[in-house]
Amino acid sequence: MFARFFNLSLQKQIGAIALPMVLSNLCVPLLGLVDTAVAGHLDDAQYLGGIALGSSAISLLFFLLSFLRMSTTGLTAQAYGANNMQGQLNHLFQGITLALSMAIILLLLQAPLSLLFYFSDASPAITEQAISYFQIRIWSAPALLTNLVLMGWFLGQQNARYAMWMLIFSNSINIILDLVFVLYFHWQVPGIAAASVIADFAGLGLAISFIYRSTMRTHIINHFRLTWRKSLQLAQFKPLFSLNRDIFLRSLCLQAVFIFIAFQGAAYGDNTVAANAVLLSFLMLVSYALDGLAYAAESITGQAIGQRNNNQLIESLVVLSLWCLILSVIFSLSYAVAGQAFVNLLTSIPEVQAEAAKYVAWMILLPLVASWAYLLDGIFIGATQGKTLRNTMFIALIGFVVLFTIFKQWQNHALWLALCGFMALRSISLALVFFNQLRHHKLIPNH
Repeated sequence: MFARFFNLSLQKQIGAIALPMVLSNLCVPLLGLVDTAVAGHLDDAQYLGGIALGSSAISLLFFLLSFLRMSTTGLTAQAYGANNMQGQLNHLFQGITLALSMAIILLLLQAPLSLLFYFSDASPAITEQAISYFQIRIWSAPALLTNLVLMGWFLGQQNARYAMWMLIFSNSINIILDLVFVLYFHWQVPGIAAASVIADFAGLGLAISFIYRSTMRTHIINHFRLTWRKSLQLAQFKPLFSLNRDIFLRSLCLQAVFIFIAFQGAAYGDNTVAANAVLLSFLMLVSYALDGLAYAAESITGQAIGQRNNNQLIESLVVLSLWCLILSVIFSLSYAVAGQAFVNLLTSIPEVQAEAAKYVAWMILLPLVASWAYLLDGIFIGATQGKTLRNTMFIALIGFVVLFTIFKQWQNHALWLALCGFMALRSISLALVFFNQLRHHKLIPNH
């Protein structure tokens, strides 16, 4: 088993996907920090509050539509493994068509969606700023959703460099325009929203240039028109709709858990909800690192299924599993040694620091149980088994509710116990399905 870990060709293949995505993921929290810092230096707290509320709503919408990337990665990887260029183009055009359709729906619904902000407990000034941000930011939907598809397509072809440069380029443009629009032109909240819209379209422009370059190099650009027409036939969309439906429901369950944690934590007091927000950053760091392995698992699993190469899949997953174990232990030990120092770095409020200190022990456990869920998610996304992802997430959600209900008297400790149980159930249920399918040759059939 450990001998496979020192297989340099396997390490190179996995690193070529995982490392670029980990590096590009670092741009995401950096952009959030710049947005917060720019808004935080304006002359009124309503701007910072409005951006926090408006960006949360936008993030939720786009997170629920992240199935566009996941499904495209899995389907493209399988076509790539089977050396089926026509299939790869079909999945690209179908994904783009679906992304633009969803973007049109969001733009048509922006007015009623904006009204939902009035149901929050925010002050009228913050609500006004949130709506201002939302109504500008929503116009990035066509570019952002299309970018999800293109990123998935590049990852499915094991071309993580293009996906990396898309993220780095668009986030860099966003940061620069944030500073220019707010500090120089004094556009305040609309300036921050406009910067994101322009950056997403700039990222789309770069992605289109990548596609043109790769299709010219492989001499398939002349097939685009024929493939586009064929891919738009309604019957061709059925597998994509089915897969996206299941991944959407899976994402909805996942988001429901974190929304519940936010609202239930608020019931325990202002210091508790603030401490929980700080502590969730611990999990966010784990997810950024493990996403690189998950992306590699998606691409490699899909390719192995397309090639019907069971040995390649097993060898690759052994290496990925060992890296997953190493990273989870590193995070756990880091949180054990410097957990409180990390809390103090994220907040200078003594009351919040003291409250967060009560729950740092859960952060030590969380990487050990959560990391496997990310890796196994990647495997089943690559296998395009949306039903498995959906059903195991349902099981984990039920477990979360049961655990919190049983230990409810522990208050905030019950929330963190339930979250650890939720992640553990995701990992265990997905692992059981994986080994069962591997044993009975269902993941990659023999014929």
